[in-house]
Amino acid sequence: MSSVPGLDRLNHASDDEAIRLLGGVCASGAWIGAVLAARPYGDPDELYASSDEAVAALTAEDLREAIDGHAVIGRARPDDPRSAREQSGVHRAGDAVLADLRAGNIAYENRFGRVFLICASGRSAAEMLAELRHRLDNDPASEWEVTREELRKINRLRLEGLISA
Repeated sequence: MSSVPGLDRLNHASDDEAIRLLGGVCASGAWIGAVLAARPYGDPDELYASSDEAVAALTAEDLREAIDGHAVIGRARPDDPRSAREQSGVHRAGDAVLADLRAGNIAYENRFGRVFLICASGRSAAEMLAELRHRLDNDPASEWEVTREELRKINRLRLEGLISA
């Protein structure tokens, strides 16, 4: 038993329950399978390392599956209160910044064929907009790697929330 009750819950959950819990962290079936297979975890750092390894191993198709589970920046999903919390920096943005975010999201999707993914926690709408504009200049291969790193950070924050609950 670890000293982290949420980690114990994940370690001892049935496979179906663990899949449900991990699916709340990341929508990639490959990521869920890898993190599930590495149970039990002795401490949170083992869980985070497993998650990082799983993200690093995701194929482009797996990454796309993970990205599809995320809300568009500036448009939190009404059925997902977590996306609203994660994007709380957007709530205080003015109309001009929100309009620029909408336009930037469209430009990003047109350029890369997917939703712009960023670890939004703790970032203002203006910061996210600046990063979106900067990343529009990336070549597709570089942008996949930036996206992978953002997913890694998001998964880490969500795992921290999962095991602290």
